[in-house]
Amino acid sequence: MSRLFSPRTWSVAHQLFALQAVIIVVVVAAGVVAAYVQSERATMDAARQQVIAVASSVAAAPTVHQAVSRPDPSAVLQPFAERVRRDTGTDFVVVMSPAGVRYTHPNLEEIGGTFLGHIDRALRGETFTETYAGTLGPSVRAVVPVMDGGQVRALVSAGLTLRTVNRGLRRQVPALLLAGLVALGLAGAGSWVVSRRLRRQTHNMGPAELSRMYEFYDAVLHAVREGLLLLDRRGTLQLANEPARLLLALPDGAVGRPVDAVGLPPALGLALAAGEERSDEIHLTGDRTLVINQARAYWDGDDLGTVVTLRDHTDLRALSGELDSVRGLAESLRSQAHEVANRLHTIVSLIELGHTDQALEFATAELALAQRLTDRVVDAVAEPVFAALLLGKAADASERGIELRLADDISVPAGLIDGRDLVTIMGNLIDNAIDAAAAAPAPRRIEVSAWVEAAPAALLVLSVADSGAGLDSADVQKAFRRGWSTKTDERLIGRGLGLALVGQTVHRHGGSIDVSRDGGAVFTVRLPLPKPASTGTESAAATDTPSPIASAAPGVVPDAGPP
Repeated sequence: MSRLFSPRTWSVAHQLFALQAVIIVVVVAAGVVAAYVQSERATMDAARQQVIAVASSVAAAPTVHQAVSRPDPSAVLQPFAERVRRDTGTDFVVVMSPAGVRYTHPNLEEIGGTFLGHIDRALRGETFTETYAGTLGPSVRAVVPVMDGGQVRALVSAGLTLRTVNRGLRRQVPALLLAGLVALGLAGAGSWVVSRRLRRQTHNMGPAELSRMYEFYDAVLHAVREGLLLLDRRGTLQLANEPARLLLALPDGAVGRPVDAVGLPPALGLALAAGEERSDEIHLTGDRTLVINQARAYWDGDDLGTVVTLRDHTDLRALSGELDSVRGLAESLRSQAHEVANRLHTIVSLIELGHTDQALEFATAELALAQRLTDRVVDAVAEPVFAALLLGKAADASERGIELRLADDISVPAGLIDGRDLVTIMGNLIDNAIDAAAAAPAPRRIEVSAWVEAAPAALLVLSVADSGAGLDSADVQKAFRRGWSTKTDERLIGRGLGLALVGQTVHRHGGSIDVSRDGGAVFTVRLPLPKPASTGTESAAATDTPSPIASAAPGVVPDAGPP
C-alpha cells in the first residue's frame, strides 16, 4: 500500500496520468466557474434589458399620461401597473410623481410613500438602471421619465428582485455541471488512452528506472570496445557508438538515415540493409578489415530490427597472412626434408653399389640448385620477411610443378614498407599466380620482380606474372571486390578475399595496381615511399633496364582499393 500511495514509485505513465487528471480537474472546474460567472452576467444584462423595456412601455402608455393629470392617479394607475407586472413577470411596476411619491406599488400599504432609490438622472430626462435594496429587498430596477412637452410629469420604475434573477440563474447550474462532467469524462478518457500508450512505450517503468537504465545503457555503449549499430526494421540507422563511427568513418548526421546511404562500401551497406543473420562475415572498408555479426532484436515477441557488431581485424588479418606464409615455408621445409631423406637413401644406395662418382654428382647437383635459389633470394631481397615468403612460395610452386623465377633486376632493400603489408600484397599475388599457372597447360611458370624507382617519385614496384589464362578486361575491376573469384571448385569458403586485401593495402599506402596480359596475367603494384630511396648500383640498373613484366601495357585499376 505504501508503494501504491507513493508517487515517486509510480511509473512515468501513472505519474503523467495523475498530473493530467489534476490539470483536467482544475481546468474543468475553472471552466465551470467561468461559465457560471458569464451566465450570471448574461442573466443580469437580460434582467436590465427586461426592466428597461417594461418601464419604457409603461412610461409611453396614454393611460399613464392621462392619469397623472387627475387628482387621484392611483385609482387608474394601480390596476394598470399590476396588470403589466403580472403580464411581464416583473416583481414591481411603480409609477411616481417627480418628487418620488408612489402612485402604485404591489404592496398597497406602500402607496403614497417615498420611492427608495435614485431618481436624479431620471429627472434630467435619462433612462438608467441600478441595483438597490427597496421595500421588496435588493432588486435590479430601471427608472424612466414620463415626458410631456419637454417636462417630466412623472417617473416609472420596473424591477426584478435579485431572488428572482438568481432563481433563473440556478436553473442553468445543472446544465453547466453536466457540461463540466462530460468535458471531465472526455478529457479523462483521452488522458487514459495517452497514459496507456505511454505505459506500453516505456514498459511501465518509472523515472528512476528509466534514468538508471539510460545511465547503464550509455555507459555500456561507451565502454564496449566493439563497434555497435542498431538498425530498425526498415534498415534505418538508429544508433552508432564511437567505435562504430571510427571503424566505418560515419559522417555527422548518419543516424536516422538508411544504413546503405551513409557512405559505406556498397557490399557492406547492402548486406546490413538486408537485415539477415550474419556470423563472423569479413568485409573490407577503405583501409580496414572488419568482422561483421548481425542478429535480430526482439522485445516481447515484437521484431525491433537488428543489432550489428563490428570488430577490427585489420592487424589480425595481416598477421594471419604473415602466419600463413610462415606455415607455408614450414610445410615446404617438411616436404623438402622428406625429399632430402629420399635423396639421401639414393646416395647411400649408390655408394653401397660402388657408384661413388654418380652419388657425388647427384648430391652436389641438388645442393647447388637449392643453394643457388637461396643465395639469389638472400642477395637480392634484404627484407627478411619477404625473403622467407619467396623461399616458401618457391618450394610450394615446385611441389605443384610450377617454376617460380626471380627477375634479374629484383632488389628489395630492408625497411621500405611494413613487412606485414609486403607479405599481404606479394603473398596473395603469388598464391593467385600459382593457382592460375596450375590450371594452365605446361610449361607452368611464375615470374616475380621488385625494384625501386627513384624518379620522378620514389616508388617500390612489385610485379607478379604467371602463365595462366589471364584476366579479361571486364573482370579486372571485379577482381578486387570481396567475394569475386575465378575458381569454380566447391571449396569456396574464404575465397575472393586475397585480391581485395591486396587492393585495400595498396589503397592504404596511396599506391596503384596495373593489370595487363602477357601470355598470362601480370599484376604490377606501385607503392610510394616516404622519401627517395637510393639502392646503389643495382637500383640504378633496375631503373635503367625495367623488367619485361613491368614494361607490359598498363591495366585499368589505378589507385586500386576495395570498392
